[in-house]
Amino acid sequence: MKKCTKILSVMFVLSLCVMSLAGCGKKSEKYKIATDTTFAPFEFEDENGEYVGIDLDLLAAIAEDQGFEYELQPLGFDAACAALESGQADGVIAGMSIKEERKEKYDFSDPYYDSGVVMGVKADSNINTYEDLEGAVVAVKMGTEGAAYAESLADTYHFELKYFDESPMMYQEVLTGNAAACCEDYPVMGYNIANGNGLKMLGDMQVGSSYGFAVRKGEDAELLEMFNKGLANIQANGTYQEILDKYIAAE
Repeated sequence: MKKCTKILSVMFVLSLCVMSLAGCGKKSEKYKIATDTTFAPFEFEDENGEYVGIDLDLLAAIAEDQGFEYELQPLGFDAACAALESGQADGVIAGMSIKEERKEKYDFSDPYYDSGVVMGVKADSNINTYEDLEGAVVAVKMGTEGAAYAESLADTYHFELKYFDESPMMYQEVLTGNAAACCEDYPVMGYNIANGNGLKMLGDMQVGSSYGFAVRKGEDAELLEMFNKGLANIQANGTYQEILDKYIAAE
């Protein structure tokens, strides 16, 4: 009888160890974080084929501060959102504007960047006002703040919208003369103009939304909490500003 009791006790201890290991395995699982592919200076591919940018440096710094691991999934903006909604990704960091309609599907972190939007035209263009766009084509990137802003102006200034998946595609559409202008987030437009994309800004920046890290609504609260805590910490210790200064030159 004692022998049976001892065997049962050993089996019970072993089962607890297995359960404990299983629990540890779950905790150490990497988060899958989806992002855009061409949204410089927030995310883009450098000359070595590595994805870099403000968003990715912030994510790396926050993950280090909070001690979690992640696997980056550069998918493009629409695909990143679809991956999050379908459960193929745990979070999205892609210069995503915090909007009320998006809050119906996602839970957002504290804002990590305050942005705006602006129109861009060819550097030698004689287009000087929105009125000059009457009857013209304006290129926009699908699902972005820039697209929403252009949509709000289209009826007033009587221009046609043409949609693209990536920012470089809409820039090229302007450079080839197939579109008269494009609409983009201000820091993204400014970064690309500064790096010689052949465009200039049309008018001043229009106030836009702040960017946030997103998870599925009602899920991954722990990941969201870690992002917020890590963001606050790197803002306090100066790392946040160092990352911004690395990609956006002070005026």
